[in-house]
Amino acid sequence: MAAATCKTSPIPTNLNHPHRPKPHIPRFQTVRCASRQTPKTSSKTLAHGDPSPAFRSVTAFAPATVANLGPGFDFLGCAVDGVGDTVTVAVDPAVPAGTLSISSISGTATSAAKLSRDPLWNCAGIAGIAAMRALGVRSIGLSLHLEKGLPLGSGLGSSAASAAAAAVAVNGLFGGRLSLGELVRAGLESEKKVSGYHADNIAPSIMGGFVLIRSYDPLELLRLEFPAGQDLYFVLVSPEFEAPTKKMRAALPPEVKMKDHVQNSSQAAALVAAVVQGDVRVLGSAMSSDGIVEPRRAPLIPGMAGVKKAAIQAGAFGCTISGAGPTAVAVIDGEDKGKEIGDRMVEAFLSEGKLKASATVARLDRFGARVINSNAD
Repeated sequence: MAAATCKTSPIPTNLNHPHRPKPHIPRFQTVRCASRQTPKTSSKTLAHGDPSPAFRSVTAFAPATVANLGPGFDFLGCAVDGVGDTVTVAVDPAVPAGTLSISSISGTATSAAKLSRDPLWNCAGIAGIAAMRALGVRSIGLSLHLEKGLPLGSGLGSSAASAAAAAVAVNGLFGGRLSLGELVRAGLESEKKVSGYHADNIAPSIMGGFVLIRSYDPLELLRLEFPAGQDLYFVLVSPEFEAPTKKMRAALPPEVKMKDHVQNSSQAAALVAAVVQGDVRVLGSAMSSDGIVEPRRAPLIPGMAGVKKAAIQAGAFGCTISGAGPTAVAVIDGEDKGKEIGDRMVEAFLSEGKLKASATVARLDRFGARVINSNAD
């Protein structure tokens, strides 16, 4: 099967005008991917051409994500700090060569109990196998342990976080030979099987920050740089309610009116501009202005309309559904204010939807999935 080769290049956006001062405008980082037939070569390979492991075991963490961000349905998402999944991958002589086995799953009780240990039906397993294939691993067997930090069906990219952590852990075990784009493709193998071929969770979970999917064929990803030194907080309020992605996608309209398309396109463009300019107020306003997807999904989440109203009244710059839901996400520029907004949103879920909920305030994750531990012994 063809692997992928990807090039990353910064695209400057400063305008050179003789009568205008040159402002500092953040850059877009583009990842372009194309298929190719053979894996990259390495100076460290086994005699039969396989890459040699750099460690005995590697542990990687991948952050939760907020997909869509209102009008950015299936093409925009971002990573949030502090919550996510962890995967440990180890060289295991007991596992058949060229294969991967899931040794154990722990963490969030309800999530761990529902997940299969069959690597062909587990998000971490599918992505880990895809990463092995991209690396050309044929003569070494691996075992994988998944620690779930995210609940299933929450709208926080639970499946993508498992896939991202697994792909990065396998890549790290062999010295980090895959590019960001190849890692995203490995994660997409998992997403395609469990929730559909869309990268608005897996791309930001791996790359960090805000990521815009410009194209799926060929895959082209634009990382949007939110200005350094500026704070952006997400208030994530998750009710005790499951919103299956398939059910939430089935609620979407088969056709969109021209005026709605124009309105949503303008809001999505404003959202992108607000990200690179660091304008949290405009970012929140645009995020709250989806006129196509949110109106269809919100009625399926008890109390969602009241929760959004409560967030705005409490001072949030914007509020919408995170991914397919049921988590509601609001944005603000201060942590203390975020905690207050979260309390009001939790109260609204209970009073308006009769649902218990919990709130978390998290910063933008600017780094994405990363190796957090390695063992050479």
